[in-house]
Amino acid sequence: MSANNLPLQKKSLSEIDLDAIEFDQLLTKLSAEFAATAAHHDRDGSFPHHNFERLHQHGLLALTIPKSHGGLEANLAQTRKVIAAVAYGDPSTALVLTMQYLQHAATRRTAHWPQNLYTQVALEATRDGALINALRVEPDLGTPARGGLPGTIAKRTPEGWRINGSKIYSTGAPRLTWLAVWARSDDPEPLVGTWLVRHDTPGITIIETWNHLGMRATGSHEVVFDNVLVPITHAVDVAPVSQVPELDAKLLLWMSVMLGEIYNSVARAARDWLVEWLQNRVPGNLGASLATLPRFQEIVGEIDALLFSNRVLLNAAVTSDLTGNASGEIRPGDSTRIKYLVTTQAIAAVEKAIAASGNPGLSRENALERHYRNVLCSRIHTPQNDTILVSTGRAALASPPTHAAAPQSTTPATPQHHPQPQLKTVHTA
Repeated sequence: MSANNLPLQKKSLSEIDLDAIEFDQLLTKLSAEFAATAAHHDRDGSFPHHNFERLHQHGLLALTIPKSHGGLEANLAQTRKVIAAVAYGDPSTALVLTMQYLQHAATRRTAHWPQNLYTQVALEATRDGALINALRVEPDLGTPARGGLPGTIAKRTPEGWRINGSKIYSTGAPRLTWLAVWARSDDPEPLVGTWLVRHDTPGITIIETWNHLGMRATGSHEVVFDNVLVPITHAVDVAPVSQVPELDAKLLLWMSVMLGEIYNSVARAARDWLVEWLQNRVPGNLGASLATLPRFQEIVGEIDALLFSNRVLLNAAVTSDLTGNASGEIRPGDSTRIKYLVTTQAIAAVEKAIAASGNPGLSRENALERHYRNVLCSRIHTPQNDTILVSTGRAALASPPTHAAAPQSTTPATPQHHPQPQLKTVHTA
């Protein structure tokens, strides 16, 4: 066994310093490990169980769990750093991990869950590596972001809730311990929200339907609930249909940054593949590598400019989160536009790499075509681009127009005092 393949020494969670160089080195090693098996899982559509064993070994499945419950309580900057490293190696693993992080980050901001129940969920994550994700999309309704009530029904019975329904695109399904199921009760005015269901409860069936263009190792299969019994206290975050709360703006910012970083990291991996290929490709009629040609230098420059823009946007979002927006850079309401811009530019970067590389870039033997298939999946995540842009445009057109102050004259004149028009801030989210 080579030194590169030796098991990494596990530390207790209390010993992990998320800002230390040693931690960054660990992330680099894990990223390389995951990259080595990403093509295999993509080809087979198999779930990367070993990746999650490695993440659990190093406490990374407990990254956003509160310290009061045994976790690391990472901030957004630290969480983004982990997602970036994992996604560079295997974005499918990073997407499942993002869902884990968002679910636990959400519980830090809500008092809706019974404390003893969340204590159990957190303990199983820190001790056993248990995963949790929200199951929301349904065959008939589609994504709930477009409106409507879930078809999944939680019926009150003397012994608890009986849940019936079906969920599709259930990311991480092969390894989830806890299913946060979006459903509605059978009351005259139904409760709508989340029922927490353990994966081994009788009546749950996973149908392996996920056979996608990209992100093929996410195990986003269909999950069917047939008269599944859960305790009455497992209605963890529900409200009458007329009182369903708005999405938490801070959590929406976290989601936009992490989803954006997944696909930004895919684009970075594609860029690095192209650079290495250009450096090593020496056509016989040129006598030098393609990297010496101005045409390819310009293309790589264009790609790097797009990735630079992504980095600036994501850094600004993280800074605003850490400072409570004291920096004034990114308001929480701007977060969906961060996702739109970062993912759009990530796709553009990979498309430029594909165009520059020609046939080799589209060969199944090379990683670039996989990066291309993966980055295209950025468009499917809620909120989708049309929703983001329509919302932004509608808000802008419904706001009073702004009027800039008139330019000052450069001709000396007798000073006069005229009131200047006041600038108005246009809130577009």
